[in-house]
Amino acid sequence: MLQSMTGFAARQGSHGPHSWSWELRSVNGRGLDLRLRVPDWIPGLETALRAQLTKALGRGNVTLSLRITREEGEGGTRLDTVRLGALLDALEQVEQAAIDKGISLAPSRAADLLMQRGVLDGSGQEDDNAALGKALLADFDPLLAAFIEMRTAEGSALEQILKGQIDRIAALTEEAAAEVETRRSESTAAFHAALGRVMEGATGADPDRVAQELALLAVKADVTEELDRLRAHVGAARDLIGQGEMIGRKLDFLTQEFNREANTLCSKSQNAGLTRIGLELKAVIDQMREQVQNVE
Repeated sequence: MLQSMTGFAARQGSHGPHSWSWELRSVNGRGLDLRLRVPDWIPGLETALRAQLTKALGRGNVTLSLRITREEGEGGTRLDTVRLGALLDALEQVEQAAIDKGISLAPSRAADLLMQRGVLDGSGQEDDNAALGKALLADFDPLLAAFIEMRTAEGSALEQILKGQIDRIAALTEEAAAEVETRRSESTAAFHAALGRVMEGATGADPDRVAQELALLAVKADVTEELDRLRAHVGAARDLIGQGEMIGRKLDFLTQEFNREANTLCSKSQNAGLTRIGLELKAVIDQMREQVQNVE
């Protein structure tokens, strides 16, 4: 089954005092481009997440966002009396030195002291980061599964659209072949009439040489090879879709080949009916190519 490169999944979870929310989204891209926005204070988290995404996905511009919040518990913060004592001793020395030099300092505030690094010790609140990382990785598994499920559902819808477009291309190809066959006798008569007119107005012209030139024109106007290649491309496209996953690049190349044959068919067309079919072919192929851009 085909997979789309478009997908989205979100999830929330918690572990101890920590709560988090995930967002995983992707759009089409030439390769696999992973952009992770996760906290860097959880050791090994980004590396593990990147490895899982690389293993599960083949193509797409993928963005993963993780936001973590923490509920502050009561009594989790304690005063480091040793650091505070050292800070007060240093402050006393500074104030005495200022007095000795006749400098007046503003009174110190308790809030300013508490803001100094290490005076308030929050280690009582800190969970083991390794345990938090394990909880996050376990919670990521269902997020990734939901994300892949959405891409698969989108791929299933894409598959039905592409099959319908390929069927339409096949039908138009056979319609073009029937149009060519219907006009074959008219084309032959037109070439013979042209040959007669040329011979009437070209005194001394070599009839064999003129016939050769007209034959070359007839060959250049023949679209048999283009129709055969269109049929071959239809078969190749159906085979690719039958293979399932990771065919986006091949399908994209095949749509370019479809378009090339349709362009040649239009340029060789000698009647309005065949031109109409060629233009419709180009329109369907263009629509198909837009859809193929989303296939992984």
